[in-house]
Amino acid sequence: MTADLVRLPAELRRARELEALDANDDRPRPPGWMRSPRAVETFVLGSGGRALPHPDGSDVVIERKFFGHDVLVQRAIVTLASDRGLLLIGEPGTAKSWLSEHLAAGISGTSTLTVQGSAGLTEDQIKYSWNYALLLARGPSPEALVAAPLYTGMREGRIVRFEEITRAPHEVQDTLLMAMSDKVIVVPELPGDDGIVRARRGFNIIATANTRDRGVNEMSAALKRRFNFETVPPVEDLAEEMRIVRGQVDEAVQALDTPPVLADDVLELLVTTFHEIRSGRTTDGVKVDRASTVMSTAEAVSVGLHSALHASFFGAGTVEPEHLVMHLAGTAVKDNPDNIGVLRNYWEVAVKPRARREVGRWADYWAARKQLEV
Repeated sequence: MTADLVRLPAELRRARELEALDANDDRPRPPGWMRSPRAVETFVLGSGGRALPHPDGSDVVIERKFFGHDVLVQRAIVTLASDRGLLLIGEPGTAKSWLSEHLAAGISGTSTLTVQGSAGLTEDQIKYSWNYALLLARGPSPEALVAAPLYTGMREGRIVRFEEITRAPHEVQDTLLMAMSDKVIVVPELPGDDGIVRARRGFNIIATANTRDRGVNEMSAALKRRFNFETVPPVEDLAEEMRIVRGQVDEAVQALDTPPVLADDVLELLVTTFHEIRSGRTTDGVKVDRASTVMSTAEAVSVGLHSALHASFFGAGTVEPEHLVMHLAGTAVKDNPDNIGVLRNYWEVAVKPRARREVGRWADYWAARKQLEV
């Protein structure tokens, strides 16, 4: 029944891995947690190729979900076992939401108690609202109350995810501050104990914030004190970034009847381009212009996927350097036309010399530069 769904949450997508972890998890668990901190770490960082026995008799290898500093994940897990929230900050596309999702799935068994920060977010969208038909028919009652993620997370003792917290209005942030400070939500319309929800063990908040949104709705000092901050840096290792892009693109095209072929030498062109423009320097030490837009690993995955789909729908099923260039310009330029100059500079400074030396597929990449003008 799930085959036709565009995307499953981590707890369903990786259900067999979680079942294998549960069957082999004999370590102490913090109150309210479904798994031990070590099992959560293994779920996020993988079992290192070691197979775990599954209850059905098969073996399951836990795949690595987050490619970054292992100690960052460990600190995040420790934070979530305390009474302080976790705030993941960094450039867009550095897998903050991805890490948040898998931490929540590993700890609470669900990653879907999510609030998306935006200018239009209201207090009732994070706490509770009312079924107005029942409200008019019966008056305020627990049956008429519609629980929002924060309410549900506190009542059930689960992790709540707050995406783009710095984009939420200050009045919403203040509501979150009260809940994190007192660990209670009061519903004035309901009498007695029905109107008080106290957080159960296991409740906590994972928030994310992009550094490029800093200053939009700056968090108050009081709210900041309720969080431990962890900065998620971009992937620095080229080979590691290639593994990430390879895994994400391959997973995304599996649903196609005949998945397109993305060869390693073409993948290297894509990831190297993003890696070098992001850093402002080639692996050979040559300085290149940096784009004003975010050249993140997530954007590289997007270009790789679009190139693969293009090759499947309109080509021979094999991704060529030309496909990469077709979709690279739109990603790099976005709302700043000056970024096309950054790409042209990169082709002259980095691609052309490699093409002349006939390194890999760089000559084909150079020949495809005309697609930058389309």
